[in-house]
Amino acid sequence: MRCCGKLLSSFLVGLFILIASSSTQAADISIRNPQLSAGDEGYVLSADFTINLNARLEEVVAKGVALYFVVDFELSRSRWYWLDEQVVGRSQSYQLSYHALTRQYRLSSGALHQSFATLDEALRILTRLRNWPVLDKGSLAAGQTYQLALRMRLDLTQMPKTFQVNALANRDWNLTSEWARWNLTPGDVSSLGVAATLAPATGESK
Repeated sequence: MRCCGKLLSSFLVGLFILIASSSTQAADISIRNPQLSAGDEGYVLSADFTINLNARLEEVVAKGVALYFVVDFELSRSRWYWLDEQVVGRSQSYQLSYHALTRQYRLSSGALHQSFATLDEALRILTRLRNWPVLDKGSLAAGQTYQLALRMRLDLTQMPKTFQVNALANRDWNLTSEWARWNLTPGDVSSLGVAATLAPATGESK
C-alpha cells in the first residue's frame, strides 16, 4: 500500500510539472441574468454563467483530475444600528471529471450525475443554474430591503494536496467570478425578477 501511495504521489507531481510547463490563455467566469422567483416550497434562484477554461485546466481534466466548482449565494439586510445581518448563505458544489475507460466527461452534484461525450457539452450544462432552492417561504418581508450576492468559483481546496500547494500560488488557477450583487425590496414577494450589478471578486461578499 505504501508503494502504491508513493507511485500515486509521483504521478501527481509529474502530471503537475507537465501541465505547469504548458502555455495558457486567461480563464474566467462571468454571471448573467440572475433571477430569484417564488416556487412551490420557497424561493428559487436561476442564472447563466460563462465559463472559459484555459488550456492548463482543460488538460488537468483530460488527465483524470477532477475540478470542483462552487456556486455561492448570500442574502443580507441592512441595519442602521449595527452591521448588516446575513439572513441566508448557500453553497452548491459541482464536480467535473473525465473517465478514460468510458471516454466521457462527468458532471456531478450531490447524488445527481450526468455524462457527456465532450467537455463543451459538460460545460454547457454547468453554465445553466436553474431553480436552485435558496430561501424558505416566509423568509422575505414585504417592504424590507435586502442585498443579494451570487458568484461561482473553482474550489482548489478539494483538489489533491499536490496540486493545492502549487495552484494556490499560481494565478492561472485563480478562477472566480465577480460577485453579482443587487438590491431587492419586495412589494409582492410572489414576483421577484431582478437585475444584477457586478462587484469586484474578493474572498468576502461585503
